Order: sequence, then C-alpha cells, then structure tokens
Amino acid sequence: MTLQETWQSPIAPGLSFYQATVGPRPSYPKLDGSRKADVAIIGGGYTGLQAAYNLAKGSAEVVLIDANRFGDGASGRNGGQLGTGQRWWPEEMEEKIGYERSKALFDVAEDAKHFLLDFASDHGIDIDFLPGQMNVTHKRSYKRDYMDNAEIAATRYGYPHMKFMDEAETQERLGSSFYLYGVRDMGTGHIHPLKLLIGLARVAADAGAALFEMTKAKGFRQSSGKTVIETDGGEITADRVLIACNGYIGNLEPVTASHVMPIRSFIGATEPLDRFPRVLPGNEAVADSRFVVRYFRKSKDGRLLFGGREAYTSDNPRDITQHIRRQIAEIYPVLEDIKIDYAWGGSVGITVPRQPFVRVVMPGVTSIGGYSGHGVMLSNYCGKLYAKTVLGNADELHLFKELNIPAFPGGARVRAPLLFLALSWFALRDRF
Repeated sequence: MTLQETWQSPIAPGLSFYQATVGPRPSYPKLDGSRKADVAIIGGGYTGLQAAYNLAKGSAEVVLIDANRFGDGASGRNGGQLGTGQRWWPEEMEEKIGYERSKALFDVAEDAKHFLLDFASDHGIDIDFLPGQMNVTHKRSYKRDYMDNAEIAATRYGYPHMKFMDEAETQERLGSSFYLYGVRDMGTGHIHPLKLLIGLARVAADAGAALFEMTKAKGFRQSSGKTVIETDGGEITADRVLIACNGYIGNLEPVTASHVMPIRSFIGATEPLDRFPRVLPGNEAVADSRFVVRYFRKSKDGRLLFGGREAYTSDNPRDITQHIRRQIAEIYPVLEDIKIDYAWGGSVGITVPRQPFVRVVMPGVTSIGGYSGHGVMLSNYCGKLYAKTVLGNADELHLFKELNIPAFPGGARVRAPLLFLALSWFALRDRF
C-alpha cells in the first residue's frame, strides 16, 4: 500500500471537501496477472468493500477490483446523510406493498443504520458522526402528511424518534424562513463518507481480501460453471461474482445498465459559518420535499455542505459553484456572497421506483445497486447481507430481490433523454 497526497478522479469533477480533509489517502495496487477466487467483486464502494470484508472474515477467498480509486464513486463523494427507513416514507411503501413487507423493509433499514455505526465504532473509524436529520417542505399542502409521518413512524413502525415541527420551530431550527413544516429525526444523523470508505477498505484488506484499484473490468464469460472476468490487468476466475458498480455500471452488464440509471448530483462546501450562528444551530442534516431533492448539512468544522441541482444530464457544468450558490441563496439570502471553498460532483445510481436493485443477472452473478440517493446505510448493509448469503447463513437479501424494479423505458439510446425530460418536468413542478 502506498500513499498519495493528491488525486483528481477521472470520473467525478472537482476536489471534494471530503478528500481535502482525510490527509494522505491510501492507494492499492493494480491487478497484474490472473487470479482465482471464491468470490470476485467489481466495484470498490461501500457495497463491494463491505461484502469483501465479511466474506474474507468468513474465510472465503475474495478478489475485488475497481476501475478507479476506492471512493471515486458515490460512496466517497455523497451527501453523508443516513436517513431512516427506505427511500419512500413507510406509509408510502405500505400503500404499494402492504404493511408486512413495508415493516420488514423499515426494520432492515434500521438494522443497516445500527450496523454502520457499530461497524465504525468497533473498528476505530472516526466518521465525524453528528446526530439529527430534518425533512422539510416548502408546501403548505404537505402539513398533514408531515404530521402523519411522525405519528405513523411511532405507532405503526415502533420508531419514536421523529417529531413534527410547526412553522415557527422549522424556521428556528433551519435559520431560514424558506421552509414551512418539517419532521425532526433524532434517531439518525450524518457522517464524513470518505472517512468511512477509507476505514472500510483498510479493514477489508486486513481481513485478507485482495483489493485492486485502477483495474477495469472489460467483460464476462462463463466456463465450466465458473465466471471469468476479463480485466486490463489479467483474468479473474471465480465461483461467484458480485457487481457493485451502481451508477458507474456503464456497458459492463446490460441487465443492470437497463435498471440502474446514473444521474449527476453536485455539492458545494462553504467556508466555516462562524459569522452565521443562526444557520442550522443544532447541526442537523436536512433534506427537502422536492422530487429533485435539495440536501444540506453542516460539517463538523461548521461549513455548509449543500447538494442538489435543478436539471439532470450526464454532463458536468463548467462552474459547479454557480448552481450551488443560487440554491443556497434562495434558502439563506444572508449567504448569497459566502465563499465556496470546495465544489464537486458525481453519479448517483437510481431506479424507476427509487428502490434498490438486487438481482441474479446470470448464473452465479449478482448485481446490487440503484440506491437512489439513500445508499449510505443500505449499500453497506447489502454488502454484508450478500456475504451472509454466500456463506450460507441466510438470504435476507430476498426482501430486496422481491421488489418490483422495472427497467427504464426506451432502451439504451433513448432512456437518458427520457429521464432528462422527466426530471426536468419534476424540477419545474417542484417550484409550485
């Protein structure tokens, strides 16, 4: 393992606040020669590395590769919010799939939250955890929904940590009059995602997993009951394969590519807000009710980390700060001239129903991804559950495998333009 002081990812624009604050970042070698393994993993984010750690701990021979550096994808560049439950509120899930399955998925998400925090604590990984998250709305018509959400979580889902906030409390806790109502959740919080990623890679390597960066998977073939992965550094022959590429699947595997779509999201980190103590005085994270979500929080050193974008394409804007500054000023006019020290972006893997995609895509090959902006907890836990399944302990992934995740319409050529039109429409609708 070597140390590199600086790194500009070829797949994600900008220098992130996270990268700037982790110090020298460990690097891992490129694959050089053919390998055999019980399990081969493609993707060095939370899902892949967590699976690698748990498999290696269970005495499986594991080889993991990533086309870039660990953390270059969403796992190392995301908003850092843990959330509660699945992407949809539990009562929304209940309408779609019934109470029993909705409650089971809610409980899995709670298990995922506790697993992540316990994992970091047990392995001495300082993830800069800060408690609290607020879900807020700018629409008066949503008041009853938010009141019901807190009550349903407590009475039907056994989760007493959410409290409805009226207009005065919402605006006091935000330090802004932009939003009207909200739910404050003190059973969750937010983290420094790259610190978790770096610690996870270290733990996986220490457990015996063979980890390789800068090693691109070029294709698959199946031979004599095994899967052979062709890479630019040699072939890997494995009994089982986990595809954990999420929004960076590209053209590697067509079933995953048709179900998991990458969209670009961007985050800016301001200078520390020492002069603005009214902004998020309780240090909670925030996500709003827009379909095109705005999400923001304060870092441990007091910066505002603000994420979101009004329209989605695969391209990078010339000036990320321009988009972020406009949205910050809309919510916090007092910050219209605040200095933005860091601005970065990356791809988020989404599915049509905004629920995870977990599927056996060919014999012995499982693909997991599509967390749709709710993946910090779920990706880590799905990696653990995959390992648990392979090791023969249980198949708790069946809750996700049973979800109805349709392919994006239109095929490879038109699904991206259709998604752009759809999300642009929702962004317009969010304004009214």
